Amino acid sequence: MNRPEGRNAINRHMMAELLHAFAALENDPECAVIVLEGKAGFFCTGMDFKEFSGDHSQEPAGDGLDSTYMTLLKAIASSGKVVISVIEGQALAGGIELVAASDLVIATPSSSFGLPEALWGLSPACVTPFLIRRVGFQKAYKMALTTQNLTADEACRAGLVDDVHEAPEEILRRYMLRLSRLESATVRTLKTYFRKMWIVDEEMERAAVEEINRLTRAPRVRENIRNFLLHHKFPWET
Repeated sequence: MNRPEGRNAINRHMMAELLHAFAALENDPECAVIVLEGKAGFFCTGMDFKEFSGDHSQEPAGDGLDSTYMTLLKAIASSGKVVISVIEGQALAGGIELVAASDLVIATPSSSFGLPEALWGLSPACVTPFLIRRVGFQKAYKMALTTQNLTADEACRAGLVDDVHEAPEEILRRYMLRLSRLESATVRTLKTYFRKMWIVDEEMERAAVEEINRLTRAPRVRENIRNFLLHHKFPWET
């Protein structure tokens, strides 16, 4: 992901490119592992507020975007390839969703992780099923409720990150030596089976999309974000 001007925030164009890339790699028999990382000192900082608060005479920017994002998360979680997220810098909001949906996560010691959605009156609805699977109910709830960032070591202890290392490429190389031996059919079978052992199902995914769509349409949420973009004020300062 390489949108340094937006701290790798997710807009419609990036979403389309990610979906296209995952679809192409899924059909590539030479590909065994997909590595997802961000440029310019950021992994991904979530939704692009500027696009979100765009021209409201047209369809609101949030409409349909979250269902598309859920499609991306499902593509990652059910892929026949092993998906590894490598974090160098910040992973926030929607960036955490990409992390939680990945099979393995490697982070540098200076990386940080957070769910700030509640500050704007939003909820990390789409990430919740995948985050609970990763770290458990209470830790996921605490991250959403307190909006506090986790250090890389804290995220590792919580189970959100698998490895912390100054040189993530070293850890990645070790994983690749073993993972490249697995057939895509085996990886897909493992993911399908483990999904059956957990609570993430289509009903939960629909509920997540409906909730975030409801919140992103709320006038108070749009006003909170607009005030931040125009006046650099948080909701409690206006």
